[in-house]
Amino acid sequence: MDLQIAIDVVSRIVHVSTAIALVGGTVFMLFVLLPATKELSDAEHDKLRVSVNRIWKRFVHIGIALFLVTGFYNFFRALPDHKGDGLYHALIGTKIILAFVIFFIASILVGRSDRFEGMRKGREKWLKVIVLLAAIVVAMSGFVKVRGGKIIPAEAAPAVDSVPIASDSPATP
Repeated sequence: MDLQIAIDVVSRIVHVSTAIALVGGTVFMLFVLLPATKELSDAEHDKLRVSVNRIWKRFVHIGIALFLVTGFYNFFRALPDHKGDGLYHALIGTKIILAFVIFFIASILVGRSDRFEGMRKGREKWLKVIVLLAAIVVAMSGFVKVRGGKIIPAEAAPAVDSVPIASDSPATP
């Protein structure tokens, strides 16, 4: 196996594994951990939240870094295969924007800034937003991957020279 293929495979595995870990962890928190904490006293709940946040923060920050490195690597490796493919670029551009929104919200939820305390108090709502956006990103990624490149070969595209130019003079038979 050549080195470039090995790097491509490792990058893809790291990217997908990071998505599994972070989206899975977020789904766990939303549908298992948060409902379970409703049975705790406020003091117990706060102690658990601080402890979980301290550990989860590392996953979020390392995950974002891995997503950025592998995501942009994968994108730049795929670019030549999608030259002129408007749908690909629209979907990948949208996916990248949504990913940055997810990164922002996730960073706020594990952060300590007083400015975003209101968002952290509405943690359940924002976890739902992350899960929804992540599902959209995964769906877009799956579609783009299965769809492959849909490029018109240069031989099949009409040549610019062959397009007739209209003139003011009447046509002669």
